[in-house]
Amino acid sequence: MRVQLVTMPWHPIDLPSLQVGLLHQLLRQVRPDDEVREFHGSLRWAEFLLERSGGRLRPGDYEAIGSDSIFHGLGDWVFSGVLYEDDDWGVARLQDYARSRELCGDTIDTVTEMRVHAAEYVRRCASDVLAHDPDVVGFTSTFMQNVPSLALARELKRHRPELTIVFGGSNCDGVMGHALHRNHPYVDHVVRGEGEYAFPALLAHLDAGTPPADVPGLCWWDDRGDREGDSPDGPVGGQRVSRANTESHRTVAPADIPSPDYDQWQAEIEASPVIEYVYPKLVVEGARGCWWGEKHHCTFCGLNGTAMAFRAKPGERLWSEIDRLVRRHRILDVVTVDNIIDMAYFKDFLPRAADSGWDLRMHYEVKSNLNREQIAQLSAAGAVLLQPGIESLSSRVLDLMDKGVSGARNIRTLREFDNHAITCTWNYLYGFPGETTEDYARVLDQLPALVHLQPPGGAHRIQLERFSPHFTDPGLGFGKRRPAAMYQHVYELPEDELTDLVYLFDTEDAGIGGATEAALLRAVAQWRAGHTDSTLVMEAAGEDGGTLLVHDQRQGWPQRTYWFTGWQAAALRHLEDGRTAPALHRKLTGDEHDVSLEELGEWLTEAVGLGLLFRDGDGRTYVALPTRSVPVRVDREAVAG
Repeated sequence: MRVQLVTMPWHPIDLPSLQVGLLHQLLRQVRPDDEVREFHGSLRWAEFLLERSGGRLRPGDYEAIGSDSIFHGLGDWVFSGVLYEDDDWGVARLQDYARSRELCGDTIDTVTEMRVHAAEYVRRCASDVLAHDPDVVGFTSTFMQNVPSLALARELKRHRPELTIVFGGSNCDGVMGHALHRNHPYVDHVVRGEGEYAFPALLAHLDAGTPPADVPGLCWWDDRGDREGDSPDGPVGGQRVSRANTESHRTVAPADIPSPDYDQWQAEIEASPVIEYVYPKLVVEGARGCWWGEKHHCTFCGLNGTAMAFRAKPGERLWSEIDRLVRRHRILDVVTVDNIIDMAYFKDFLPRAADSGWDLRMHYEVKSNLNREQIAQLSAAGAVLLQPGIESLSSRVLDLMDKGVSGARNIRTLREFDNHAITCTWNYLYGFPGETTEDYARVLDQLPALVHLQPPGGAHRIQLERFSPHFTDPGLGFGKRRPAAMYQHVYELPEDELTDLVYLFDTEDAGIGGATEAALLRAVAQWRAGHTDSTLVMEAAGEDGGTLLVHDQRQGWPQRTYWFTGWQAAALRHLEDGRTAPALHRKLTGDEHDVSLEELGEWLTEAVGLGLLFRDGDGRTYVALPTRSVPVRVDREAVAG
């Protein structure tokens, strides 16, 4: 059998498709006689735009649409006119949407120019795919890959009706997969959930010419129909029915997840003109699911869909896979797709990475309650970019999210990232049912003092995500919901079908609004603007190192140096780990410092006023803000420009 695995825009062009790489290697193992080819449509789209626009539409424009416009559906809209065979389809809808959301005019101009080239691109893709005479074409679809993939699938079927089209990926999980199948008759099969077991089982049925009724979760077209009196030899009146097999609760075991094959991807990207604009990275997977979410599912998070159960490869195996991939492809940038790091990796995987001698540059998603030793371990192993899921600095709002961490702990994490030369990426989320202005008041007062720490990418009101507790339990505060407005310029489907198909939903605003919301947005913008030129650094001085100097070079604060000696210097050091006033007093007196609780309280209040300490929303916990050295600063706005 000839199988073509396809990834369409808007997959990041600097990354191979993990899904394609895994399935390619899997088929090599379980179906060695099959001929498997890959089609990297995302890379080809970036090349096509570069060529057709005379160099005006560059990979940076591709990335801006693919990464920054997910919540506006702009990437899908680019291909919607092809899908619905109407150049004007959705144009007026997008214009109305852009005005209502006050979207950047340059962004709309960019996607409008891209859309002009979409039809020709899809035709070329179809020609290239069919040139290899495949029997099966498998699409992987996540976020804004649905419409480009559907447009190509339709074009392929137009030219070769006997071709078998299969969809899978995150966009096909649960009811979304069935809605995609029944509304697009040129898609023969949809794999809902993980594909390592289901896809080979489907191919075996295709070989045998038998109905795949026993493949868990699979959607397929039943030509026998479902009306009473249907003949087993065929449907009455030519009826064709979309079947959705019951999904299995069985998850794929780590031992059955292969190491990905990226050979074809590397050959293509190294021969591509796009290589001048990107730094290729490797993608690896150590774990699936979320060990925190199994017990305390963060209320707003819809990730993992129907497969929350946490599973992880042994650290030794993960390291051997990374070592093999780095040696084979000679690429040191490694992106892990784990939703959360396996805590066992601090004992097995990370020490191996640190001892390897490789100058790795790894990206990892972690929980924000790491201690300084764990952060140091990540740094030593080559982690340079972490996504810690900080989300908020208000302890009560974090409790509403069920994050299992405090605002004080998040501050410690931000500071320690700077101490260990780790860049972090996070967003400040708000709009949770039950949050109040009081939950934000103390944090807003102190945000200017944090300007030297790494700021969030922005402050964003949460959206309602399918599979999240907010979605599955309307009693949590979002009883009214409808498909997000952006889907109106993406799909031509009735609302009841959209409700099953899409991932994001609009609902009534909850939590803060008005002046408090405006103050948060303004404070985060000021933090981002002032961060690059701001430092707050402490250093030991004196013969015994007992004196602490704190050099304040933060924007918006007096440029000065503070001197702390005796119990005050000791207090500042102890507060790096965060403590309440009574706990700090016990620590100081245990170290034989002569200070009263009242005197300590006065000093703590003064230090908070100077922006040297953060006082948590509970009013009890204090955290030291100075870093131990001057962090490396990158002007993100300049880089983005």
